[in-house]
Amino acid sequence: MIDFRNVNTLWASVLVETLHCCGVNTAVVCPGSRSTPLTIAFANHPQMIAIPILDERSASFFALGRAKKTGVPTVLVCTSGTAGANFYPAVIEAQQSGVSLIILTADRPPELRNCHAGQTIDQIKLYGNFTNWQCELAIPEASLSMVCYLRQTIVQAWQQSLLPIPGVVHLNLPLREPLAPIKQSLSSIETEFPGDFFDAITSNPPASNAIALSGNSWGGKSGIIVAGLAQPQDPQAYCQAIATLAQQLSFPVLAEALSPVRNYAQLNPYLISTYDSILRQPRAQLIPEVVIQVGELPTSKQLRNWLQDLDVTRWVIDARIDNFDPLHGKTIHLHTSVEQLTGNREISNNLPSFYCKQWLELEAATRASIDHTLKSLTQMYEGKAAWLISQTLPSDTPIFLANSMSVRNAEYFWQPNQKKLVPYFNRGANGIDGTLSTALGIAYQDTGVLLTGDLALLHDTNGFLIKQKFQGHLTIILINNNGGGIFEILPIADSSSFEEYFATPQTVNIAKLCAAYGLEHIKIDDWQQFTNLIANLPKTGIRVLELICDRHADAAWLKRNLPLFGNHSIE
Repeated sequence: MIDFRNVNTLWASVLVETLHCCGVNTAVVCPGSRSTPLTIAFANHPQMIAIPILDERSASFFALGRAKKTGVPTVLVCTSGTAGANFYPAVIEAQQSGVSLIILTADRPPELRNCHAGQTIDQIKLYGNFTNWQCELAIPEASLSMVCYLRQTIVQAWQQSLLPIPGVVHLNLPLREPLAPIKQSLSSIETEFPGDFFDAITSNPPASNAIALSGNSWGGKSGIIVAGLAQPQDPQAYCQAIATLAQQLSFPVLAEALSPVRNYAQLNPYLISTYDSILRQPRAQLIPEVVIQVGELPTSKQLRNWLQDLDVTRWVIDARIDNFDPLHGKTIHLHTSVEQLTGNREISNNLPSFYCKQWLELEAATRASIDHTLKSLTQMYEGKAAWLISQTLPSDTPIFLANSMSVRNAEYFWQPNQKKLVPYFNRGANGIDGTLSTALGIAYQDTGVLLTGDLALLHDTNGFLIKQKFQGHLTIILINNNGGGIFEILPIADSSSFEEYFATPQTVNIAKLCAAYGLEHIKIDDWQQFTNLIANLPKTGIRVLELICDRHADAAWLKRNLPLFGNHSIE
């Protein structure tokens, strides 16, 4: 278990075994010389999954995907110099999203810094404020007191990656030669090393000090629950808690597609999925007295504008300490989870209030209008892909939704279902960095789906380098509209420089790109072919289903139809 060949192998093996005792089981390792002791320790540990990935940016987003999927911190390892800097976009996304990553950057020892030694930069506080915690470890020493220091520092790093909220921990590790596992004398530590050295380490997650709700009541008022962006580890418990709260209060639940709530529709009779279309018409009768926001606000700009115009108190339920009110309204933040809030309360059998019924009637009419229109649509419209995915994917499938139009099409059209589909996303910083690599991390040792546009995929094609080590299956549903479709619905679309500087169309032949990486590529010609291919997903490999769309026509269709879908009155 402990490698006593030299001081670096001792140090690295104690570090890895401590992480294992804490419950960490996966490390993504990027190649390099200075990190050799860490790489060997992870690779040699029998209970650790060590995944080598060449490109650091891709590796970091793959690790992000694994941590999202498992709820357990994933370790990232790299050599000195700019290698760790390539983790930065994923670090920002992880910290903003509340995802646990433990980053180990190997470094030169102090005597080789600031003297133009090769592959050396200032790695202290490399990620600025985008960490829960960061520190530099001591130079390795072969003494019992120092390996005890190392053990406790690693335990602290693990705890800091989970509390007060999940996030990033960065440990910088200066290492002297020899970096290879060359045999050296380590004095007497091998005989002194205690047999119970790791016994006190527990893998139980440290307790959170969430503040429970007390003395506040929303009963007897008209109100809504906004189920925003959420990636809970137990989606069913999360959805059940929201449903319980909704039925106790008789509040409709406006459920974002990036929340699991739409995929557990049978739990929640007050589910509203078409709020973006509904709120495109004047709705004075829908103004609530109370707004309960669970997690982050949904993507819908229409909903955000409507909430911003309301002069009502908004209660935010989220255990994290961040400010979740970008609208800067009258907000009360309850630092607890919706599961803790509802506890073991039983679901009420009360009939929906008159206010709730108004929402439900509009939902039924708007949903019927959307479904009828999309069902009869034969053209390759990108929004129909999201609508069909919600109905067709096998139950329990994890699906990663890329940013820009992919998440918006899901919010507009994702149909409520009973399939327990698991949505994932990178909405912490809302960038397109690492889209493919994150999806691969989520699908690793599973069968998953990625819905993405062409630019988001092309931005991260180095993610395909993971193919040799990839276990499981990922189907990539590629909306290829030759550019940034989201800009088509923004005012900048009328600019003379729009195509070159905003849409940025690319000329990459996706079929040839797939061939270069040895991937299966299928061009989708009609919707029946599409549904057949996603209804029964393979178990291994990576494949790309390419839908050729016209972003100009799609944007015009969306602008024309979204207001019409919500054009219903309440009888």
